[in-house]
Amino acid sequence: MFTLSINRQRHDVDVPGQMPLLWVLRDVVGLTGTKFGCGAGICGTCAVHLDGAAVRSCTLSVSQAVGREITTIEGLSRDGGQALQRAWIAEQVPQCGYCQPGQLMTAAALLAKNPKPSDAEIDQAMTNLCRCGTYLRIRAAIHRAAAEA
Repeated sequence: MFTLSINRQRHDVDVPGQMPLLWVLRDVVGLTGTKFGCGAGICGTCAVHLDGAAVRSCTLSVSQAVGREITTIEGLSRDGGQALQRAWIAEQVPQCGYCQPGQLMTAAALLAKNPKPSDAEIDQAMTNLCRCGTYLRIRAAIHRAAAEA
């Protein structure tokens, strides 16, 4: 049995310690906004925040998350009013949309750490894959959100 803090709520989960956090979030807790992509920590589709830093939840075991604050896409902003989410819409970033929760979580962690990133800093931080190739729109949305803040 593990106690997790997810989106500022306590969740007791009875799972094996090596179970990936992604599957605990989706299948046990029911927070399905975090998506499965590659299962190897490469694509970033499964990004969540762990104590404010973006991490790949498909390769992080639930035992590694105990005692830390986990934030999922559902906890980023309940009403879509966060500057980054508004910028994402204004710049028309999503196409297929599958990678978007991970992209948003990674971008939010970047802006929390660096409120006015350069293009090079954005490119270095945003290692998530986008099959639709909206990387320039993602960069523009991050700059728009930074300007709004």
